[in-house]
Amino acid sequence: MNPMSICSASSSESSSSTSSSNAKAWIVHGLLAGAAIAVAIGAHSYVLLRRSGRFRSRVVGIIPARFASSRFQGKPLVQILGKPMIQRTWERAKLATTLNHVVVATDDEKIAECCRGFGADVIMTSESCRNGTERCNEALQMLGKKYDVVVNIQGDEPLIEPDIIDGVVKALQAAPDAVFSTAVTSLKPEDAFDPNRVKCVVDNHGYAIYFSRGLIPYNKLGKVNPQFPYLLHLGIQSYDSKFLSVYPQLSPTPLQLEEDLEQLKVLENGHKMKVIKVDHEAHGVDTPEDVEKIESFMRERNLS
Repeated sequence: MNPMSICSASSSESSSSTSSSNAKAWIVHGLLAGAAIAVAIGAHSYVLLRRSGRFRSRVVGIIPARFASSRFQGKPLVQILGKPMIQRTWERAKLATTLNHVVVATDDEKIAECCRGFGADVIMTSESCRNGTERCNEALQMLGKKYDVVVNIQGDEPLIEPDIIDGVVKALQAAPDAVFSTAVTSLKPEDAFDPNRVKCVVDNHGYAIYFSRGLIPYNKLGKVNPQFPYLLHLGIQSYDSKFLSVYPQLSPTPLQLEEDLEQLKVLENGHKMKVIKVDHEAHGVDTPEDVEKIESFMRERNLS
């Protein structure tokens, strides 16, 4: 299998049958923020908005994709069991019930041509976008419609569950004091010291405290504690659209730059981020070696 084979859009059916029922366990206090809502926008306004069904109700899913990558050039177009990875991600996103629209945002014509070939809507963005969040914001400004929530769906998560997408959207809708929501799952011990597997810690109310490429929390023995529920960050996040328009104007922050994690800029600027925990076999593709791993996983489970 050649991990760099470029797009030949498959016309085979969407892999909707692969959706795991485990993903429906999404959660960790995700919808329990209602009790604190008066602090954020006032109880009366919140109740009116919730009853009308209009609170953060218009949602767009954006899949940012770029060809250039220091670790894996051309990653969105890599073939995974006969389909470009970006196509698999798009097909999964289309199954989410909370999304009113799904688009791919890219600065590369090869990726754009590939995506149009399997039916995706494409927004061409500039090469100056420094990360996926900025690319999502630029794409949002170019869309003809107004949206309340933007979901950043990482193109290197080809097995992302639609229920997880819906989970992060509902978590943000239920927490008006947050401007951002994301998902985590249990960290495998073998991934504890892998810098490509981002770890997360949350508070007792389900809000993010910190993200790191290192193991967190880190005990004084310097070893993985098999009894501790370490959390792995998944490649999906949603934003309040008003906050997203402000995000690019925020200066890079020290922790963001040191860890190379864009979500840290949100926390360092004092904003709240809601976190849900889900049961999910994390199979993000960060390196060419990950392609063989995910293909083996899919063959073992007869996923097409």
